[in-house]
Amino acid sequence: MSVAVGEKAPGFTLLGSGGKSYSLSDYAGKPVVLVFYPGDNTAVCTKQLCSYNNELAQFNDIGAQVLGISAQDVASHDAFSAKHGFGFPLLADTKKDVAGAYGVVGLLGMVRRSIFVLDAQGVIRYVHRSAVGLTFRPVDELVTALRSAL
Repeated sequence: MSVAVGEKAPGFTLLGSGGKSYSLSDYAGKPVVLVFYPGDNTAVCTKQLCSYNNELAQFNDIGAQVLGISAQDVASHDAFSAKHGFGFPLLADTKKDVAGAYGVVGLLGMVRRSIFVLDAQGVIRYVHRSAVGLTFRPVDELVTALRSAL
């Protein structure tokens, strides 16, 4: 299954940072950036999430919520987040159900580095699914997508 621009984003509830439960519906009325990434403490993922964290003010300025999602458990996310001081939650999709709903499970069951920008009504306005995942989408590109979704 795969979702596309113009479709309603599949809802979900996952445990995340601090053992808290996070639901997509918690963010109704505000734009959301879903960041699917392969793994905590890996080189490209660390660089990507640190980049988004360093520029978090740009997302906050337009009222957008960033959510990181990967298959590691909450303990792994908590350690990764504490190490880098992330200002957004990391969600544990350990069964890859959410990744599957968004069509981002690749070869060998690995989560593909992917970004979804949702408008305030939960409609997908931007999608990028990496084939290989050695690079990531820059903050300015995501902010532009968010602004066009407002």
